[in-house]
Amino acid sequence: MKLQFTAAALAAALVLPLSAQAQTEIQWWHAMSGPLGDWVGDLAKDFNASQKEYKVVPTYKGTYGETLTAGMAAFRAGNAPDILQVYEVGTATMMAAKGAIKPVGEVMTMGGAKFDSKAYIPAVAGYYTAPNGQMLSLPFNSSTTVFYYNKDAFKAAGIDPNKAPATWPEVILDAAKLKAAGHKCPFTTSWMSWTQLESFSTWHNVLFATLNNGFGGPAARLVFNSPLHVRHFDDLSNMAKQGLFVYKGRDNAADVSFPSGECAMMTGSSGLYSRVSKEAKFAYGISALPYYPDVAGAPQNTIIGGASLWVMAGKKAETYKGVAAFFKYLSRPDVQSASHKRTGYLPITTAAYELTDKSGFYKEHPGTDVAVTQMIRKTTDKSRGIRLGNFNQIRTIIDEETEQIWTGKKTPKEALDAAVTRGNEQLERFQKANKS
Repeated sequence: MKLQFTAAALAAALVLPLSAQAQTEIQWWHAMSGPLGDWVGDLAKDFNASQKEYKVVPTYKGTYGETLTAGMAAFRAGNAPDILQVYEVGTATMMAAKGAIKPVGEVMTMGGAKFDSKAYIPAVAGYYTAPNGQMLSLPFNSSTTVFYYNKDAFKAAGIDPNKAPATWPEVILDAAKLKAAGHKCPFTTSWMSWTQLESFSTWHNVLFATLNNGFGGPAARLVFNSPLHVRHFDDLSNMAKQGLFVYKGRDNAADVSFPSGECAMMTGSSGLYSRVSKEAKFAYGISALPYYPDVAGAPQNTIIGGASLWVMAGKKAETYKGVAAFFKYLSRPDVQSASHKRTGYLPITTAAYELTDKSGFYKEHPGTDVAVTQMIRKTTDKSRGIRLGNFNQIRTIIDEETEQIWTGKKTPKEALDAAVTRGNEQLERFQKANKS
C-alpha cells in the first residue's frame, strides 16, 4: 500500500508541471510604469485567470522610445516579444520595418476571433489602418487633446464658470479678464506640437503635411506654415507678450500647473484627468479644443496620442491564437469601460463608450466624455491623423523653433518656416532610408 501511495503521489506530482508547460506564454513588452504599470499587470492577470490555454507575461521596458528601440533590436536579433507597445509617433517606423510585424486583423483571423475594425472609434482605428484598409495594430491606451479651465478662477474674474471659451478669440478675451483679476498664468499648454499644430490642424480640417498627413506615403512634406497656422501662432505670440499665455516647457512639463491652480486655462491630454481629479482643490471644467469660427469645416475631430499594440512576425501559430484571444479580451466593452474609468484613456470602441455612458459615469464626472465626443466625429482625409517618419525628431524641432517665438528671437512665420524646412530634411532622410 505504501508503494502504491508513493507511485500515485509521484504521478500526481508529475502531472502539475506538465500541465503548466502546456500553457502557451505570450510575451508583452510595454512602457507603462507606476499606476499604469499596475493597470497593465492587472489586465494580464485577469485575462490569465479567465482561461487556461494562454499566459500573458507583461514586461516593462522603459519609456516609449526605449521600448520601441528594445523591441526593434530584439527583432533584429531574432528574439522579439510577441506583443510590443509602440507610441503613435512610432507608427511609421513600425510600418517601414519590413517583415517585423503581422497585421492585427490577420492575427485575429488566424486565431478564429471575430474582428470588425468598424467597431473601433473611427479616428482611433483609422490611425493604425493601412491604405488597403487593413488594421495594422490594436489601439490600446489612446488619448486626445482637451481644454481644462478653473471654474473658481473664472467666477472670481467675472466670467461665467459654466461656459468654457469655445473659440480662440474667446480664449484671448477670458485670458485678459483673468490677468486683470490678478492671475499670472491665464493660459498655458503642454505638448506644443501635438496640441497647437497637430490637433489644431485636424480640428480645423487643414493639412499638417502633404499626402494626407503622411498616410499617402513617405514622400509627404510638412505644410504647417500655412496662413492659418501662422495666424494662430501670431495670436499665441501676442498673448505671450501680454502675459496672457505662459510657456511652461516641452512635453508635459505644463501638466502640474493646472491642477496646482497656478494656470487657469490649459490645453493638454485627456489622460491628465486622473491627476486633475485627485489634485485640484478647485472646481474645474473640461471642454473641447477652441477653434477659429471663420474657418470652414471647423471644428472637425482631434487626433490620438498614446500607443497601440503591435504583433511581431515570425511566431508560432499557437502564439498568434493566444494573442488573438488576449486582444479579443482587451476589446470587450466591459474591459474597455473599466480601463477608461480607471486611467482616463479613451474607450477604443463605440460599444465601450456607450456602456460607460449608460453606467452614469459621465454624469457623475462631467467633461470626461469630451475626449470621446471629439474623436467619434466622422473623419476626413485631412483629419484622420498624422503618420510621418522620424516624427519624434520633428516634434523636437518644433519645440526648438517655437521656443524662439516666446523669447522674441523669431517671428511666428520665421519659426514655423524654419521648423518646416528642418522637419522636411528629416522626412527626406526617412524616405531615402526606406525606398524599398
